[in-house]
Amino acid sequence: MRDALIFLAFACIIPFIFKRPVVGALAYAMFSLMNPHRLSYGTAYDFPFAMLLCVITLVSVALSREQKKIPPSPPVIMLGLLCLWMVTTFLFAQDPTRAMVVGDRVYKIMLMIFITVLTVRSKRDVQALALTVAISLGFWGFKGGFHTILSGGRSGVLGPADSFISDNNTIALALLVTVPVLVYQSSHARTKLGRWIAGGTTLLTVVATIGSYSRGALVGCVAMALFLWLKSTSKLKTGLAIALLAPVILLSMPEEWTGRMHSINNYEEDESAQGRLNAWEFAVNVANQFPLGGGPGIFSPDSFLKYAPNPETFHVAHSIYFQMLGEHGWFGLALFLAMHACTWRTGSRVIRHCENKPELAWASMLARMCQVSQIGYLVAGAFLTLAYYDLAYYVMAIVITLDKVLIRYPQDDDIPPLHLPFGKRKARRDTPKPPASTPAGI
Repeated sequence: MRDALIFLAFACIIPFIFKRPVVGALAYAMFSLMNPHRLSYGTAYDFPFAMLLCVITLVSVALSREQKKIPPSPPVIMLGLLCLWMVTTFLFAQDPTRAMVVGDRVYKIMLMIFITVLTVRSKRDVQALALTVAISLGFWGFKGGFHTILSGGRSGVLGPADSFISDNNTIALALLVTVPVLVYQSSHARTKLGRWIAGGTTLLTVVATIGSYSRGALVGCVAMALFLWLKSTSKLKTGLAIALLAPVILLSMPEEWTGRMHSINNYEEDESAQGRLNAWEFAVNVANQFPLGGGPGIFSPDSFLKYAPNPETFHVAHSIYFQMLGEHGWFGLALFLAMHACTWRTGSRVIRHCENKPELAWASMLARMCQVSQIGYLVAGAFLTLAYYDLAYYVMAIVITLDKVLIRYPQDDDIPPLHLPFGKRKARRDTPKPPASTPAGI
């Protein structure tokens, strides 16, 4: 049944993609972030939905007569330079076989990020992109929050199988980064019911993040709560909400959770922490040995035997920064940091543009919440191997497209709503008919 529903939804969306390419970009984002096919048990589980959506969207872009513009903003330029550098490190990778596996997935993600920026043309498109991100991961936050409550916090939260966010640590970061986008949806939903649904999903997503038993996510939560308060337009209400909710959620967790969180202070005795330190030193050694880095997939048992301080203890990077350093060298890490810095500055540019413009209050808050998401990703990501996770790049795409449709190309705002790609719409009954032509001489 689930397989049939997923295939039906996939088939129904194709005509809309040929009507407007942005629909394909959003559909790809949903399949990539939410992984709905991983909820099935049959053919749909391994069906290449993302690849087909990528191909169909590219065909639609080629056939579409819409104006196609990628803004020359600093984050776009830095992302382009990073992609070019990653192609170079891929060509000179120390382990070409592993590099091929990693690179195939990464470059497809980067391509679709550029396609998303290219096809988003209006304010409505930007709002649809933010809503797509919120729904895709809000689903897992809603599900994980209920699971945590029903189990009394004794059963960890896991993400979709065979995905970027399958384990408890990675799903925790994904949910953490999504919370600010959900906060935006809860305050700018068009109906009261929508606000209630978004607000409830936000709360359950926070509960799921805590219930993941991820120590990195807890550190990210603290940092993000501070910036959420700083970026809020109503600091008193936000501060009270955080002050009231945080103790209730934390005190509701069982002793197993408390004991794991306290282990942060005993990192010298924690085998996992020591393994991460070993992986980080490995990344530094590889970057010093190879100016281009070791290439995608360098974190492997064979490479650890050559460059790790403790060659018998293998761990993945467990840090977005050391992952970039080990795979792409010091220059690649610098480009990665510069890209995020440029995204932050572009978000600040959007916020300044929206000052004293009540009609753009939604854009100002969305840009602020994207900055809060950035903080969550950059802090919690210091302990997770998610440098290529597409959620962070979709948050970046929201900021870029806000700058695009509000500042750089505001003439593209008035895009008509999407309608069925077949047949003509019937005229509304309340639409007045044009006056009959007056005969000459009267």
